[in-house]
Parts: sequence; C-alpha cells; structure tokens
Amino acid sequence: MMATDLQIPTPSMIPGRVTSANPATGEILRQFACATEAQVQAAVARARAAQPAWNEMGARKRTEILGRFQQLLLEKKSEVARLIAQEEGKPCVEALLTEVLVVLDAARFCIDNAYDFLRERAVPHGSLATKTKSGRLLREPYGVIAIISPWNYPFSIPATQSLAALVAGNAVVLKPSESTSLCALELGSLFRLAGVPEDLFQIVAGDGATGSALVNAAVDKLIFTGSVPTGKRIAQAAASCLLPVVLELGGKDPMLVLDNADIETASSGAVWGAFVNAGQACLSVERCYVHRSKYEPFLEACVRKTMQLRVGNGMDSETDIGPLVNERQLRNVEVQVEEARSLGARVLIGGSRLPELGPNFYSPTVLADVTHEMRIMREETFGPVLPIMPFDDDDQAVQLANDSEYGLSASVWTGDRVRGEALAKRMESGTVMVNDAVSCFGISEAPHGGIKSRGIGRTNGRFGLEEMVRTKYVDSDRLPGMKKVWWYGYGESLARQMEGFLDLQFASNWSQRLRGAIKSAGVMVRKGRL
Repeated sequence: MMATDLQIPTPSMIPGRVTSANPATGEILRQFACATEAQVQAAVARARAAQPAWNEMGARKRTEILGRFQQLLLEKKSEVARLIAQEEGKPCVEALLTEVLVVLDAARFCIDNAYDFLRERAVPHGSLATKTKSGRLLREPYGVIAIISPWNYPFSIPATQSLAALVAGNAVVLKPSESTSLCALELGSLFRLAGVPEDLFQIVAGDGATGSALVNAAVDKLIFTGSVPTGKRIAQAAASCLLPVVLELGGKDPMLVLDNADIETASSGAVWGAFVNAGQACLSVERCYVHRSKYEPFLEACVRKTMQLRVGNGMDSETDIGPLVNERQLRNVEVQVEEARSLGARVLIGGSRLPELGPNFYSPTVLADVTHEMRIMREETFGPVLPIMPFDDDDQAVQLANDSEYGLSASVWTGDRVRGEALAKRMESGTVMVNDAVSCFGISEAPHGGIKSRGIGRTNGRFGLEEMVRTKYVDSDRLPGMKKVWWYGYGESLARQMEGFLDLQFASNWSQRLRGAIKSAGVMVRKGRL
C-alpha cells in the first residue's frame, strides 16, 4: 500500500513542516511542524507512564470508553466524512461507507469481544506427568504500540488499529501520513472526548524522519502500513532491536471472472473494485482475468459503466470518483498506463489527466489486451485503472492470479459458489472473496493481511487483537510439598520406571499399557530424590 513515503516537495511546503492540502483544489488546509526525535521520545515516555493505570482499569471500563467513542463518532459522522473528503479527496458518501462505518463496526467488535478475549483461561494438561498442575493463559498488553499510518484511508486504518490496541490495555503513539494529519487529529479529539487519557493516545505529525524516530524510540511494538520498500527498511531497523512488527505493505489483487459468472454483476463489481477511492486502496481490483467466452461482453459492460461515472471534487455530493492524492501518485499511474499502451494494450476509455477539474485528477481507465510483461500487471498501481486479460480455463486463471509477488486479497466471480470456493483454496492470498471484492476490510471479524510481499501479521478480528497482546502462561503445582519424580537423582531404577510410564501413556494396545503401569508403579515413592 503506497502510503507513507515522503511527498515530492512543492513551493508551498516549508522545510521542517508537512502540509495538509485538498488534493482536488490544491488549497493548503494546514501546515504542521515535524516532531523532532526528542519530541517523539518524550511522547513515548508520557505514553509509557500513562499505560499502567489504563491497563489496571480493566477491560470492562475500557470498553465503556470505546462505547462513548463510538457514539461520539456516530454523532459527528457527517463532519468527519467531510474532513476526510477535504483532506484525502474521496467522496463524502464513500468516506461514510469505507471509513466511518468501518470504524463504528470495529468499535462494536472490540466492545463485544474484548472482555472474553482478555480473560484468563484454563489450560488443560493431557499428560499424566503434569496432572497435578493447574495452568492458566494470560493475555497482557505490550505497553506502548507505535502506529505509522497511511493517507489513503486516513481515519479508518489508524482508528481500527488504535481501538484494538487501546482495548487490550496499551498506550498508542500515532504517526499519521504527512498528507493527512488533520484526520488523525480528529481521531485523537474523539478519543479524548470519550475519556481516553491525553497521554495515552498521542499523535506525532511529521515526515519520514519523524517515522524513523518513532521506530527507534523504544516502543514495544510497531504497526506500519505503507509501501514495500519503506516496510523493508522498517523491518531491518526493527530486527536490530528485536522489535515485533505488523507490516501491511500493499497488494496487486486479482479478480477472476469465470465462464458461469453473471456479467452484469461482475462488471459492476470490477468497476467499483478498481475505482473506489480512485483506485488508491491496497484491496483494489488491480488485475482482472475474464474467461475468454465472456471477455468481449465483459469489456463492453465495464466501458459502458465507466462512462457513467462522475469525476470531481469529493465535497460534491454527485461525485463518484475524486482526485489522486498528489502529483507523484498521478504520475505513477500515468507512467504505467503509457507503458502498457506502448506494449500493445488497448485503452478502451480514459487514459489521460483531467486538468480542467483540478491538479490531481485522472480519468477512470479500462485497459484490454494487457500481459504480464507490463508493469500495470506486476506493480502496484494505486490509481483508477482496470486492466483486463482473458484466460481459457480455471487452471490458467489460478496460475495468472498467483503470478505476483503480492498476496493480500483476491476475488472469484461465479454462478457456482462451490466451484468458487474450491478455486479460492488454490489462490495464494490472505483473503479470497467469492462474488465480491474489497469489502473484506469492513468485516470486523475477518483478519486483514496476506502473504508474500504483502507483509507480516494481521489486523482486524481476533487475530488483530492477538497482535496487541503478549501471551503469558502461568502454571501452579497442586502438590507444592512433593518433590517431582523427574528431579535428581537419576539411576537405573528411574530409567526402568520411566520406560514403563511411557508405555502406560502411549502404547498402542492395552496389555502393553497395563505392563507399563505395573513397571512404573513405584515412581511416585522412589527414594533418593534430591
């Protein structure tokens, strides 16, 4: 997910500061001084000091505060959506659907599940040798969780990750994208109004240097969402101090349209999946493979529907697709489309900037006759482009889908759910949706993450909560005054008894087990133990 690399400097940017600007108009919304290394370390120290009391509060009290956060967000839903549209560019209605709704439901999941997830659990002991013991599993917070978050979903991604971290008893220090600090500040304001202590959730605005300072600020765990190159650098830095990390680094998600798929439905899914948030999503449909028998009708349907989309300022209620976030992102899309065109791809619609609308607009684009020799089918595009390629059978479709360094998400479109789920099992991807795409991130119970260059770890659901805690096992002996049979001293007698004890537990027939019981009978009262 292209998210947290440095912006290309513009005349409006001041050294040592980052700029929040409306990508549709270029209007500067606000500039922020970059947090220095000393300021980042101080923020982490304050968070660490505040965390023990938050943890001692207990899961039920913490979920009450999350409940207040949820209701405050619900009350301010339209205001928050407008801020997202203004700072990131997506339409307001899309901000409600893909950001506000997602966060409200993530809060619901944490409220409903945190207490049960965090409570102590008994660990049964199956071995006869440990039957006198009582084991318990504890989940304890890490302490201070650092979150480095992206610009493309500037509210929902940091909010969902922070909710899980906070409800588990951690403190959070959030470094938002240099492009979207205002959304992060709004999140922080909502948390404070709900009752989260000020020092427990802190925001350090800044550029890449600020992010580096946070990685090196002696935090207890890091969650990073961003590009693969930046993620690799962070992983190397984290490895030097054994800092545990969750890395969500992007996707090149394939969509398979089988020969029995409904073209009308699948084409609508492809158009939305490719163009939602102007294609700036790690879960976007970035590669579409269609059975050859459906190829031309599918192309026609996608072009027809793309022609009906309204591109414009996200603040306009009639807008379907907003701008790209900045010139650098627009240029990346432009370069990939032009290279594909030069290598034989057909541009069926789009394929150009829309300068009359503003500085960062690119027309939604449908490409045909693409191949895997083109960057548009290999590298993350992060723009409003739908490249479509035919296939001949299911085996070839799976082979094409798996021919990628990414493995975040995928989709299969078919009239036969059983067939679709069978293909899903063969696809190298963390998530596969049958007859839908992208919306898996909005399913709070579902883990978000993948394989290959996608990154490390999971967010969302119980797997996401697991990333926010350390697991501790506590074992108590019910016979504290008895010396254990496996303690010193050893000897020939103990060896014979242990042979019998192993037969008693694991022999495949009952007669051998009975002989083992007789052979090991004296082990509990053997003499000579130190």
